[in-house]
Amino acid sequence: MTNVQKTKYRYLDPALLARLANLNLVARLVVEGFITGLHKSPYQGFSVEFAEYRKYCPGDNLRYIDWKVFGKSDRYYIKRFQEETNLRCTIVLDASGSMGYGSGGVSKFQYACLAAASLSYLMIRQQDSVGLVIFDSSLKTFIPPRSNPHHLKNILLALEQQETGEETDLGNVFHTLAERIKRRGLIIILSDLFDEPESVIRALAHFRHKKHEVILFHTTDPHERKFPFDGLTDFIDMENGERMQVYPRILRQDYIDAFEKFRAEYRSRCMEHKIDYVPMETDLPLDGLLLNYLSRRSRLG
Repeated sequence: MTNVQKTKYRYLDPALLARLANLNLVARLVVEGFITGLHKSPYQGFSVEFAEYRKYCPGDNLRYIDWKVFGKSDRYYIKRFQEETNLRCTIVLDASGSMGYGSGGVSKFQYACLAAASLSYLMIRQQDSVGLVIFDSSLKTFIPPRSNPHHLKNILLALEQQETGEETDLGNVFHTLAERIKRRGLIIILSDLFDEPESVIRALAHFRHKKHEVILFHTTDPHERKFPFDGLTDFIDMENGERMQVYPRILRQDYIDAFEKFRAEYRSRCMEHKIDYVPMETDLPLDGLLLNYLSRRSRLG
């Protein structure tokens, strides 16, 4: 996986993609570039097309065995119906004020929008159903999952029109969504997770209680991870406007240690609840995000 993630395809520089106005174009370039790279990678042979058959299990109806496959492989396989094979996914996008931060030509929110557009394009290309939720302290957009190609336009339009807003309330929003999304499916969350971890984890566990699979893409900016500031600096909270003036060199190591502890807590707690935790770093190409998604999707599926 490491070799693939380091590959930089022609179109996948995040800052370049953020300057393109047409999200449909961005999504197509990302997905098609990724698929081209995938076939050149150590994952050659790993198809982005999902399985059309599953192995026979005792108790399955014999009428659905594919006898042609049996004749070729001497193994029993059951034909899978469309409702059994197709994925139902909801992408949950954090649009709170802190997501507006960006140090390298693309903000966390812009990167997450590009990722959401690319994932939506990929899933509809696969004839899966995908929906979109955008939130800050409350739900701003709720588009139920659909698989119609025209549905992608609704998702991309919502992404293009949305701007970052108010303070985060991840716990309450996730609890609300867990009750609102009735049918089991895959929940993909794109967020910087700047909220109380214990409250957020309890809410994520609510999704699992409702039998959803969850992939959490933890969105971070390189300056948040490395804290490279120097000299007397004013820091402004992007959600409530509070200011703090500090000498970063004095705080740097303590800050880095605290930030890594913050990420490690989410990682370990997600593991406890069988939630896939994926670092999503805005200075890395989007093909790595798609590879992470597909590898986890194949494991979940």
